[in-house]
Amino acid sequence: MERRAARLLAVASAGGHWVQLLRLRPAFNGFDVIFLTTNKHCRCEADGQRVHLVNEASRWNKLALLLMAVRVMWVIACVRPDFIVSTGAAPGYIAVRLGRLIGARTIWIDSMANADELSLSGRRVGRYADLWLTQWPHLASSSGPNYKGAVL
Repeated sequence: MERRAARLLAVASAGGHWVQLLRLRPAFNGFDVIFLTTNKHCRCEADGQRVHLVNEASRWNKLALLLMAVRVMWVIACVRPDFIVSTGAAPGYIAVRLGRLIGARTIWIDSMANADELSLSGRRVGRYADLWLTQWPHLASSSGPNYKGAVL
């Protein structure tokens, strides 16, 4: 019986988070990769791989955030990923939190743009991620996040 490739859900908001996630694609070789993002125009950059869309939301719009959480939950329920990798922001935070509930291994890579301090999502997600990374050495600490290099 042939084993299926491990399923990886790669999650990022559109913009810089998405660009950084796409730069990680070589690390995803050998996985069945499914993307989740917030902008339909990102589909053309996914090289024919499956892309699920959720609405954009922030902490300032609680209703949109709730709708996003329901949509992320639906994608996770349908995809059943073995791994979840996110470069942020809100959809990644939600995916990491919900993914843990189904036993997915999770990785959070805080955005390169957060040079002075961790992002809000990055600060909050740390205790839920199996691997919590920053792209700035001076933001790493013994209690996390860890620094292993930068994506850009």
